[in-house]
Amino acid sequence: MRVVRSLCFFLSLLIAPHFLYSQEQASADTTQKKVKIIEDDAVVSMLDSLATLKVFSDGSSPHALKYPSWSNYTETDIPYFTDSVYAARIAVMNENSPFEYVYNYEVKKFIELYAVRKRKLTARILGLSEIYFPLFEEQLDRFNMPLELKYLAVIESALNPIANSKAGAKGLWQFMYGTGKVYGLKVSSYVDDRYDPFKATIAACEHLQDLYDIYGNWSLALAAYNSGAGNVNKAIRRSGGLKNFWAIHKYLPKETRSYVPAFIAASYVLAYANEHKIYPVDPGILYYEVDTVTVKHPLTFDQLSEMLNIPWDEVAFLNPAYKKGVIPATPEVPYKLRLRKRYIADFINNENAIYAFRTKKAMSEDASLAAIYASYRETEQYTVKKGETMASIAKKFHMSIPELKALNNIKKNAVKPKQKIFVYVPGSAPKIPDSLVHKQELTAKPDTIKQAVVRKDTVKPVAIEPKPEVTASKTHVVKSGESLGLIAGKYNVTVNELIGWNNLSSSKVVVGQKIKIKGSTQKTSASETASPKTTASKPETKSSGNAKFFFYTIQSGDNLWDLADEFNVTVAQIKNLNDIKNASYLKPGQKIKIPK
Repeated sequence: MRVVRSLCFFLSLLIAPHFLYSQEQASADTTQKKVKIIEDDAVVSMLDSLATLKVFSDGSSPHALKYPSWSNYTETDIPYFTDSVYAARIAVMNENSPFEYVYNYEVKKFIELYAVRKRKLTARILGLSEIYFPLFEEQLDRFNMPLELKYLAVIESALNPIANSKAGAKGLWQFMYGTGKVYGLKVSSYVDDRYDPFKATIAACEHLQDLYDIYGNWSLALAAYNSGAGNVNKAIRRSGGLKNFWAIHKYLPKETRSYVPAFIAASYVLAYANEHKIYPVDPGILYYEVDTVTVKHPLTFDQLSEMLNIPWDEVAFLNPAYKKGVIPATPEVPYKLRLRKRYIADFINNENAIYAFRTKKAMSEDASLAAIYASYRETEQYTVKKGETMASIAKKFHMSIPELKALNNIKKNAVKPKQKIFVYVPGSAPKIPDSLVHKQELTAKPDTIKQAVVRKDTVKPVAIEPKPEVTASKTHVVKSGESLGLIAGKYNVTVNELIGWNNLSSSKVVVGQKIKIKGSTQKTSASETASPKTTASKPETKSSGNAKFFFYTIQSGDNLWDLADEFNVTVAQIKNLNDIKNASYLKPGQKIKIPK
């Protein structure tokens, strides 16, 4: 027996080191799990975007000495707290909020992200909150919604007004194109309402209220805001019908699982920023320093910057919806401009002078602005159908192929079925202001003009199939896939004519609807259409009173601006000679008089 005990003792001495090592390794693995670093995701990417935001010019922190409790720390000290402290503070937040504020391991990861790893960027968020939180709170209160929802924008965009995700979501509230359109956020070549802080905040309130009405639970509403109601509904079904975020947590997409914990952590860190020794980095602008004015004529950021001596970056920061630094306003379609209050009186007192102010740069941009008006149209998203080509889509929406390619940044002349592209909404081009029509002596910048309109001299003439001849009124039955624009093109008439003949209230049509086609249209020969206008046929010079003119046949893609430029006359002269009221609807085959 003694021999057996001695043998067991000897074996234990051999085994013990290996056992202790395995225990230490297991402990190390456990520790490793506890301090697992969050991989780069949407929340981290948005935080990092603040590092290059131009509004933070000097990085000053005006509130650095405001809180006496910070005297307990050195300049480089970072406060840390126990789990019990975090849990107690979040429990207080839970008691005073309709949200389900809880503390767990998932929430702790994001507290460490905001309060430790990215604390310098969190300080920038605090600075930006002084610009945007008053706006958010004002609208949330108007909708009778919890004010804590303001922290959602921190998760979505880190309060970066020009935030743009990889998926294509934009602005403070990160609206996708389709969702934004549902809530009235329009997107055109020059204006994107998703970047407008005021309009996007109202849209976010409406969207969140709709989601809350579905679930009756704010945590689920937030999850649906991130991944869509469809994913949340599937997670609820897989969990057996439970309507609790933590109960359906494992059934949600990976990013959405972190979404609510990140919201709780951001709410906590911004509410307890003082205790974490995080102070706002001054963005140099406060919400109550900003006011709005109405712009009624075309205006560029350059004009504002040079005339009123406002930093260009500041104008762009306060007005991120104007993507190209151009406000395409008209008296019929005015736009809002945000400026510091100290510039408002100067703008009002000198409004007409500002519109007329011509900087060196603006002197070469007047023609570009007119081109913008000639081509400025609202866009909509279109899904390519099987069998469609770039040419057929361009024809369907009354666009040229170069226009379609430029709008979608497409290099090749090819599209694929189910591909989503942007097209112009038929009939959405506004009238060119007379103030720009008469500035014919100016030469537009070539690079700017290319963005707005495609010059015909850069496109090789292509033979165009003649339109069918319509000799009497007839009825067209709308087929699947047809639009009013496609029907108008088929019969060589305009969309406005079809709307007038059929007493339509909009350009929308449905399958089976009967459309009246009136009038008599002459067929244009292919040879005439294929020839460029400079070689089509020698113009016949005639006179009317004291005015000499010749006839010109309109070709596909023509507009009055290009014709006036080519024949060295003004748009006003062409319009007056031909009694043209609306320059947006020239028809191929139409003959007009050109002053000589």
